[in-house]
Amino acid sequence: MNQAAPNPVTITLPDGSQKHYDGPVTGTQIATDIGPGLAKAALAMRVNGAQWDLQRAIDQDAAIEIITRKDDDALELLRHDAAHVMAEAVQELYPDTQVTIGPAIENGFYYDFAREEKFTPEDLEVIEARMKEIVGRDEEIVREVWNREDAIKLFKNMGEDYKAEIIAGIPEGEDISLYRQGEFIDLCAGPHLPSTGKLGSAFKLTKVAGAYWRGDSNNEMLQRIYGTAWRDDKELKAYLHRLEEAEKRDHRRLGAEMDLFHLQEEAQGSVFWHPKGWTLFQTLIDYMRHRQTRAGYVEINTPDIMDKGLWERSGHWDKFGENMFTTEAKEDRVYALKPMNCPGGVQVYRQGIKSYRDLPMRIAEFGKVHRFEPSGALHGLMRVRAFTQDDAHIFCTEEQITDECRIVCRLILDIYSEFGFDDVRIKFSDRPEKRIGSDAIWDKSEEALKAAVDATGLEYSTNPGEGAFYGPKLEFVLRDAIGRDWQCGTLQVDLNLPERLDAFYVGADGEKRPPVMLHRALFGSLERFIGILIEHYAGRFPLWLAPLQAMVTTITSDADDYAREVLSAVQAAGLRAEIDLRNEKINYKVREHSVSKVPVMLVVGKKEAEEGTVSIRRLGSKDQTVTSLDEAVTALVEEAQPPA
Repeated sequence: MNQAAPNPVTITLPDGSQKHYDGPVTGTQIATDIGPGLAKAALAMRVNGAQWDLQRAIDQDAAIEIITRKDDDALELLRHDAAHVMAEAVQELYPDTQVTIGPAIENGFYYDFAREEKFTPEDLEVIEARMKEIVGRDEEIVREVWNREDAIKLFKNMGEDYKAEIIAGIPEGEDISLYRQGEFIDLCAGPHLPSTGKLGSAFKLTKVAGAYWRGDSNNEMLQRIYGTAWRDDKELKAYLHRLEEAEKRDHRRLGAEMDLFHLQEEAQGSVFWHPKGWTLFQTLIDYMRHRQTRAGYVEINTPDIMDKGLWERSGHWDKFGENMFTTEAKEDRVYALKPMNCPGGVQVYRQGIKSYRDLPMRIAEFGKVHRFEPSGALHGLMRVRAFTQDDAHIFCTEEQITDECRIVCRLILDIYSEFGFDDVRIKFSDRPEKRIGSDAIWDKSEEALKAAVDATGLEYSTNPGEGAFYGPKLEFVLRDAIGRDWQCGTLQVDLNLPERLDAFYVGADGEKRPPVMLHRALFGSLERFIGILIEHYAGRFPLWLAPLQAMVTTITSDADDYAREVLSAVQAAGLRAEIDLRNEKINYKVREHSVSKVPVMLVVGKKEAEEGTVSIRRLGSKDQTVTSLDEAVTALVEEAQPPA
């Protein structure tokens, strides 16, 4: 019996040209036909937009692109393969270890391992060396599609119970794809490189951490090995330099050296602010308060604890209930510590009848919120359980959305610029899977926010499915001094919450209608923003922001009385200053105050006391400037003025 002839396949390339084949064709064949250089550089391919292995056969007409090291997509491929090579190395070195899950992540990869004995830093060096051996072997990486039961049996026989559990949870009808490289086989959806040799040597293992199986604290603790992988050694070296710089700038270490704050076990995820840290905190609030007042905001404050019923009506209970802290009062009512400020802001708006003539109303609040974060996810000021949001809620008509959003966008970008963040990216996040409100309302909200950001002329990318549960949002991502991205400010259009909480205004036609509610945060969380600022400036704040702006210090005790006069003059001018009269050598004092990042030292000795001068020494500089006390105070006061 004759077999049916294969269908011809037409391949469309990115430039629009086409190649025709008599039957199924692989990416390797296509790359070879285009040219030997591309065949050598090829790592994977996109088939109608989806990533495929080069060896997979294309049996239908398709648009394809060959992925090489130059493509952005290559980084994720390299990192994913690095995770697999690491798992192969671990199992070769420590055969009793089970492998679980190992994805590519931002800047690198990890793999979670089940092993009784703890991995050590020395083990990482050994594993990394074995990974380089595996790369040198240039093992072919082959995709295999297995029957579900056979795949489960395979991994159980190998003692890989975690892999068997993962396969059992894959929905019926989905391919069970395994990838084999040398003697190592792993469950994976792919795609992968053609061989281990394509990975190259630009990778490094960085640390070991604990991780619960599937992120559930009720499950067993695994060991997670992190690594980083790049296109070439130059990129790897640059990243490792950034890591070193980030370690130097770690806000937890600098926070201790500068005596700003501390954290302790008895209040996990909450900050103990020290006097200098609280001064920094209040300086930021004063700055923001000034900017908001100029922009037409009024400030309110709402309760930290409110009845569960309010959160049910707002929709927060359904969305965030498991992450909310609750308490039962003596009258048996359930209260919740607020995870967000918006329902409280609506309650203030609802007091009294509002007319369309009263809108827009811009209501700001520095509100303390509480959210339960797993203890393993807490990280200094960057991820906490109790934090202060610089929230504002703008109540407006639908006709006012564009103008109000444009004003907010400009305000956010201006403020970031004043802190030295000029590289800011904007992401548009649309409706999430779990949300409140009808599709019609979401259509209107998304169209309004897109129109608003388009009206600003600002560029933005899309972040599908990441909107708030009540409306679409813009996310403002700023890049710091060492190239790291931080998502801070947000702007959301909400046509749901006001109506759910019975907020209305009277229109020009005399009819009641719910206002549009714009949710807006500029810093996001003050705690997190302070952490970002500490690392961005490496603790060397501009004078206006520094919690301690000047230290008056003596060379000899002969100048103690004059030093007190200098301190009095500096403080009277409104500068934040202290005095150091200790019987220590001046170089010792300079080193100590440099470690605590005091921006200005006013050094005085017998000569300065006689002449009424001060010697000004700046943080990080060995140079000194001698000037009269009056001139020094005048210059420092001018320099210490907040922006705008």
